[in-house]
Amino acid sequence: MYIEQLYTNCLAEAAYWIESEGEAVVIDPLRETQPYITKAQERGVKIRYIFETHFHADFVSGHIDLSKATGAEIVYGPGAETKYHVINAKDGEEFRIGKITMRVLHTPGHTPESACFLLLDENKKEHAVFTGDTLFVGDVGRPDLLDGKMSKEELAGMLFDSLQNKLKPLADDVIVYPAHGPGSACGKNIGKETWSTIGQQRATNYAMKITDRKEFIAAVTDGLSAPPQYFFKDAMINKNGYENIDHVLERNVVAVSPLKAKAAIEEGVLVLDTRNVNEFEKGFVPGSVFIGLDGTYAVWVGTLIDINAKLLIVAEAGREREAILRLARVGYENVIGYLEGGVDAWKNAGLPIDTVNSVDADVFANGVNAHDGRAVLDVRRPGEFDNGHVENAEHVCLSNFGKANGTDAVDKNKPYYVHCAGGYRSVIAISLLKQKGYTDLVNVRKGWAEIQKQDLPKVMPATV
Repeated sequence: MYIEQLYTNCLAEAAYWIESEGEAVVIDPLRETQPYITKAQERGVKIRYIFETHFHADFVSGHIDLSKATGAEIVYGPGAETKYHVINAKDGEEFRIGKITMRVLHTPGHTPESACFLLLDENKKEHAVFTGDTLFVGDVGRPDLLDGKMSKEELAGMLFDSLQNKLKPLADDVIVYPAHGPGSACGKNIGKETWSTIGQQRATNYAMKITDRKEFIAAVTDGLSAPPQYFFKDAMINKNGYENIDHVLERNVVAVSPLKAKAAIEEGVLVLDTRNVNEFEKGFVPGSVFIGLDGTYAVWVGTLIDINAKLLIVAEAGREREAILRLARVGYENVIGYLEGGVDAWKNAGLPIDTVNSVDADVFANGVNAHDGRAVLDVRRPGEFDNGHVENAEHVCLSNFGKANGTDAVDKNKPYYVHCAGGYRSVIAISLLKQKGYTDLVNVRKGWAEIQKQDLPKVMPATV
C-alpha cells in the first residue's frame, strides 16, 4: 500500500494518490491531469477510480478529464447529481483497489452529497480516512455554501450527525487526511497541519468535542465571513462539466503586444499583474490589479475579481503559462492572453507607468508618532487585527474589497498608510484602491511583522 498527499499551497488543497498491487485511486484531483497520468506511467500502475468527496466550490476538479484520459470511474457519494457519468456510491459501499479497500461514508453537512472515504488496509484494518471538507485539522467544513437552497443551520445539523455517527466512532489511530489546510476559505480557522488522527481531533477540535446538537450548530455557524464570490460558480462547473484544460490553455496562453493590450484595456479588459511584489511597486500598467503568483494567488483572484471579467495577464518571463493555468484551476478562463515583453515592453512603447510608494516600518512609525496626518489602514483578517494593531487604525479586511461597494469604507479624501501582516495583501489593496481613484496611499513594507517591533502606540490583547 502506498499513500501520497499531493498538496497545492496556492489553493491550500490536498489531492491524494493511493495504490496497491498495480492499481491506483486519485482523490479530489486538480484540474490539470498530466501529473497524474505521468505518475501512473512512472509507477507502472493503472488508475482505477477517481473519488470525489463533494462538489468543490473553491477549485475546478480534474475528475472529468482524468476519467476520459484513463478510463477510471468517477465515484461520488449518495445524492450527487451530475451531467456526466459517475458511480453514485451507497453509504457503506466498498471498492477494492489491489489488496486494499475503500469504504464510502456518507457525511452530509458541508454539502448534502459530501462523503468521506475510509481506507482499510490489506488486513481490513481501518487505516486512514479521507475527509474532504467534512473534517479539517482543528475545524470542520463551512455549512453555508448552498446559496439559499438549504439553510446553514440545516446543514450544520447534518454535519453534527455525520461527525457523531460516522467519524467519532473510528479508532484513535485512524489517520485523518482532509482536503484543505490553513488559508482555505472552506473552513473558518483551519489548523496549520495538513493531516492528523481521529484521536487528536476528538481531543482538540472544537467541533469534535461538542456533544450537544444546538451548541454545535451555533458554534459552526458563528463568525462565518462571506464566501468568495466564485465559490458557487465553481461548484456548478464541477457538477455540470467543463472544457478540456488543454483547449483552455491553447486559447488563453497567447502573447498580446503592448499596443493591442492598450486597445483592449480601453475596451474594459482588466490587467492582472502576477509578478513579485517588489517588481510591481517599481512600475505597473495603470489600473492593474496586483495578485502575485508567490502568494495565495488563486484564492485572492477568486475573492476579489469577478469570474466573468476579461483579463490580460502580466507575468515574469517564463511564468505566463503558470499564471494562466492557475487561473483555470479556479474556473477563470476569460483570458485574452499575456502582455508580450511585460512591463518593460509597455514602457518601451512609450506608454505610462504607475508605481506604489512604499516605506519601511521605522519610517512609518516616525510618521505616526509625528502625527503626519496620514491615517492607518489595516487590511488583515479580523482575528489578526484583534491580536494586535496600531492604535486608531482603521480596519477593512481585504476580502471585503471583492464586494460591489467593498472599498466604500475607505475615505477617498484621506491619505493613508496601508499595511497587512507581511506586505503582500497591502499591495493588493493599494492596487484595488488606485483602480477606483484613490491616490494618496503609502504601503508599509513587511507589514505588521515589522510594525510590531516599532515604538509607537499599539493596542494589544490582554495577557493573563
